[in-house]
Amino acid sequence: MEKDSMGEMEVPADAYYGASTQRAVLNFPISGQPFPRRFIRALGIIKKAAAQTNRELGLLARRRARAITAAAQEVIDGKLDAQFPIDIYQTGSGTSTNTNANEVIANRATEILGRERGSRVIHPNDHVNLGQSSNDVIPSAIQLSAAMAIDEELIPALDQLRKALEAKSREFWPIVKTGRTHLQDATPIRLGQEFKGYAGQMEESIRRARGAIDELSRIPLGGTAVGTGLNSHPQYARSAAARLAKATGLPVKETPNHFHAQATLDAVVAAHGALRTIATSLWKIGSDIRLMGTGPIAGLGELRLPETQPGSSIMPGKVNPVIIESMLMVIARVYGNDLTVLVSGQSGSLFELNVMMPVAGVATLESITLLAASVRNFSERCVTGLQATDRGPELVERSPMLATALNPVIGYDEAAKIAKESIRTGRSIRQLARGRGVSESTLTKVLDLGKMTKPGLEGPGGG
Repeated sequence: MEKDSMGEMEVPADAYYGASTQRAVLNFPISGQPFPRRFIRALGIIKKAAAQTNRELGLLARRRARAITAAAQEVIDGKLDAQFPIDIYQTGSGTSTNTNANEVIANRATEILGRERGSRVIHPNDHVNLGQSSNDVIPSAIQLSAAMAIDEELIPALDQLRKALEAKSREFWPIVKTGRTHLQDATPIRLGQEFKGYAGQMEESIRRARGAIDELSRIPLGGTAVGTGLNSHPQYARSAAARLAKATGLPVKETPNHFHAQATLDAVVAAHGALRTIATSLWKIGSDIRLMGTGPIAGLGELRLPETQPGSSIMPGKVNPVIIESMLMVIARVYGNDLTVLVSGQSGSLFELNVMMPVAGVATLESITLLAASVRNFSERCVTGLQATDRGPELVERSPMLATALNPVIGYDEAAKIAKESIRTGRSIRQLARGRGVSESTLTKVLDLGKMTKPGLEGPGGG
């Protein structure tokens, strides 16, 4: 038997959680999905920092602080994950899960002191939750867990893909192919230049991911119920944030405005906006590579994608771009999560508290985890194994857009006529220009494909 402010409640005999947690388990039989490991870890880090800070400030006895710190460390290490059974679709402030953590840590700390769990030698509210409220702990845990996930999972995966794309850029640099705008032929481009563009997208994605960490690192911890800091020491927030920064290696600091930080999910909305932009960059890269790999006979066929598995149960020898397809599905999920976070931030922010925090936090963590895994998979099982075919160089010689290089020689209007005649007759630009009296030496100079892939007015026109 355990008890809380509402009375007694039966809990499983082996449970560290108490009556309030059990009530929440019964009240929210929604999805069967509890908070993920990363969030529980962040919650443990916060509770540990709080105990150490309160001990330093003289608010918590040394013996109790040590026991709470040890119990919180077990939460951090994942030893007590089974003790966090509450569904994510619960009270919008996440109070049930904060109370869950308080009860688990209190009972485990009581055991560490050699006393019987449930005896409240260490009280979940008076000791573990000292100087805190669910209203500042839960958003801080959301932001902290997301920042750590970006730092530990997403950025390394993006950097791995960046390096793979840069390697392919160098490998493909000698290959000149037809550029495309509006899905129509354009002036020549190096295949390596296209991949340099993709690598640049990953450089920007890493910068945006770091910006998201900066957004998330200004936490509302210390504002307690409504941002005023009631029942917390004036130095608590700054000291606890410093401990969190040391524990995570991230630039964690107290928010300069607790009323804003607790009343909204603006930081999470902004951070997920960066994830959405990263996902959009990945969509472009994956789609381009998939299109260049279409065929092998009836498509563009400029790239040969790695053969990872049979592509059909009926068509022998068929190979599909399945790694890219899996990544695009992840991106679709990220877009859905972005809308969830946006609606949570918009609709859940009422007066002094946002009341859609749990789903926004879980959606953000899912986006980070899925993006990191799919980016790593895309890098390892697709990009590194890409091969260029002869198709690109073959097609560029027949491209009517080579007429662009004739602009400085015969003018735009005449060059346009040649381009249209090339499309209509299938004859090459070189043949048609020669028929209009352009000298062979001039053609050799202006139709130098390599020079057409860089700026210039002398010789090939930049277009």
